[in-house]
Amino acid sequence: MEKKRIRITVAYDGTNYHGWQLQENGITIEEELNRHLSELLGEKIQVIGASRTDSGVHAMGNIAVFDTENRMPGKKIAYALNQRLPEDIRIQRSEEVPPDWHPRHCESIKTYEYRIYRAEFPMPVKRLYSCFCYRPLDMVRMQEAAAYLEGEHDFRSFCQTGAQVETTVRTLYGVQLEEQGADLVIRVRGNGFLYNMVRIIAGTLMEVGQGKREPESMREVLEARDRSAAGPTAPAHGLTLIRYEFL
Repeated sequence: MEKKRIRITVAYDGTNYHGWQLQENGITIEEELNRHLSELLGEKIQVIGASRTDSGVHAMGNIAVFDTENRMPGKKIAYALNQRLPEDIRIQRSEEVPPDWHPRHCESIKTYEYRIYRAEFPMPVKRLYSCFCYRPLDMVRMQEAAAYLEGEHDFRSFCQTGAQVETTVRTLYGVQLEEQGADLVIRVRGNGFLYNMVRIIAGTLMEVGQGKREPESMREVLEARDRSAAGPTAPAHGLTLIRYEFL
């Protein structure tokens, strides 16, 4: 029987998972998808994810593909799979794509948001989806610093030490800050991201907002190509993968 390739758009609350990728020490999003798809379609399924989000990171639109011989129409798989998945994982869309379509082998733009909750005391209902900050943050200084990051740069300073990558050059199409009530949202759009890159950007921008470093120091951080030149890695739970745009 001829196989077909299905693309799914996956949303999840990453709180209870050890990230996307299969792990020996804890349950992952990939593991849950493989298990429930295999049971649903009656064959061994192995999904290929576009982005391997870290433990505790959330997603509204991660992308994955898998091959199947099952005759169920691609659009119907989302409905059937959502009946089986745990409530913190939901398929937003499923569709058939060409057999050679691969999410990591085509040009795309990814959008991440990092959410900071600013208040005197933590808000319990926000604790899983934002980083709490009781210190005042100067948004103007942070936006000024963020502008240095736009364009094509070597982001080695914003990559977790020890990451295995062919190149640390990436292009950021936009780094914007937006106030949403007590929340400050850092929205980053780019053609690719290094390990912990957005969280390190967020941690560094927070230092600028607190007056611990100057906005123009971002240029020096980039030129240093050294992780120690940037700020701390912000907590995972403030980060959400918003969407993929395939070009």
